[in-house]
Amino acid sequence: MNEQAGFTLRGRNPDVLTCIANLSNDEVFTPPELAFRMLGTLTATWAARNGGANIWQNSSVTFLDPFTKSGVFLREITTRLIAGLADEIPDLQERVDHILTRQVFGIGITTLTTLLARRSLYCSKFANGEYSVATGFTTEAGNIWFERIEHTWDGAKCSFCGAPRALFDRDRGLENHAYAFIHTNNIKARIGELFGAKMQFDVIIGNPPYQMTGGAGGSSDSSIYHLFVQQAFNLEPRFVSMVVPSRWMAGGRGMDEFRAEMLSSAKLADIVDFPVSKDVFPGVEVKGGICYFLWDREHNGRTNVTTCRGEEIIGPVSRDLNEFDVFVRDPRAVEILQKVQAKGEPSITAILTGDTPFGIATNFDGYRDVARAGDVALHLVKSGKRFVGYVPKSDVRKNTHLIDSWKVLTPKAGSDGGQKIPDVVLGKTLVVAPGSVCTQTFIAFWVGSEAEARSLQSYYCTKFFRFLVSLRKITQDALKGTYSWVPQQTWDRQWTDAELYEKYGLGDDEIGYIEDVIKPMAFAND
Repeated sequence: MNEQAGFTLRGRNPDVLTCIANLSNDEVFTPPELAFRMLGTLTATWAARNGGANIWQNSSVTFLDPFTKSGVFLREITTRLIAGLADEIPDLQERVDHILTRQVFGIGITTLTTLLARRSLYCSKFANGEYSVATGFTTEAGNIWFERIEHTWDGAKCSFCGAPRALFDRDRGLENHAYAFIHTNNIKARIGELFGAKMQFDVIIGNPPYQMTGGAGGSSDSSIYHLFVQQAFNLEPRFVSMVVPSRWMAGGRGMDEFRAEMLSSAKLADIVDFPVSKDVFPGVEVKGGICYFLWDREHNGRTNVTTCRGEEIIGPVSRDLNEFDVFVRDPRAVEILQKVQAKGEPSITAILTGDTPFGIATNFDGYRDVARAGDVALHLVKSGKRFVGYVPKSDVRKNTHLIDSWKVLTPKAGSDGGQKIPDVVLGKTLVVAPGSVCTQTFIAFWVGSEAEARSLQSYYCTKFFRFLVSLRKITQDALKGTYSWVPQQTWDRQWTDAELYEKYGLGDDEIGYIEDVIKPMAFAND
């Protein structure tokens, strides 16, 4: 067999796997460069765990990509094993057959990506075909399994992945995106069914689907990447390495339990974080950025964290992930937060409403343009502009006791979670008088007087305030929880950053850091 023709794919210009368009924002093909980096992290950690041994010279180590798309991980693993096992198995064809039949396994996620993965790994869409580089398979699938399975409907949603039945209860001619790896209560039994034997994988690696969209997209989509991570842990491998959205670190709908598990496990040996997803996935925006991690079954302690933003690389820095209830991405921010928390002041969330503060949805259109007796003013956004309508008090279904308070309204949605530095973080506020409410577009601070509202508004506009919010705000939404680390002040002055920096004892480097990462926000008494 011609070794160069079969396996030296990286020498081609360009690598074919860099030329394939992504299927969607939640099924993103992994660039070969990122796969190289993840395998490099695995190589170094394996050596540290095994007295300097080279994982690619070990003919018994098994690998699984349980959501293979382009096949890039399987291809790169195989390329390294072919080079590493040359002394142990000198005959090239024997070596290739051993690796492909006994060491490297994959599970496809769709018909199309499965065929692509088989072609990347076997150089043929049929593992036992005439042009396959493997001669040891008797089936077309080889060790890259894919068959359509069905969702398990529990009313309107799948009980395993939360897929909406209205979108995914489809004709068999259409992909239903029911992923075999997460549609089971017994993953070890499922793996045995797929590969015909009791398997124990040493390394599980890949880039799982991120959310269940059905092509709709948007914030209402159901995240599923964490289900793949948890299922991989259930297989009890030695290592797990995955590319996932970074939003699990501080946000994400339904991520609280998963985040707590990740931060408290003490088994994350490495995290490499990319706050701007386009630094890794050109042309694809994943809100909040992406990261990859290496989970090590034998690790028990601090995590080496590296942050990459363009050409800037911070770290690796040894971090205690369980220090806070969310992960503070930049280590430079930790000491600032500790100084603020040392004061023991109450959080500003004590005077901040939750989502949909008055029970009136964003798309509410039952308002009047002219007030009638007994109406309250309704602040909303209409055609992209702030607007005031009027509704009877009976339309206010929550927080009726706040109708007659002075309020500072802030948009629920701000910037895109640090995609650009410096970042404004939050949208502009609006001071509103008693007798007013707002739609779900806003959340509301409340105080006792106009002077106090103006004082709070000045505090909100400081870089200090918005910096503390940014530590918990990893995506566009800025709901109540993202303000948890902002302390209350006395509402008797116009607050400035200089005054706050002095109050909390920030040093020149800490002040410089905040000034660099947060944009100014003009304070206007509108």
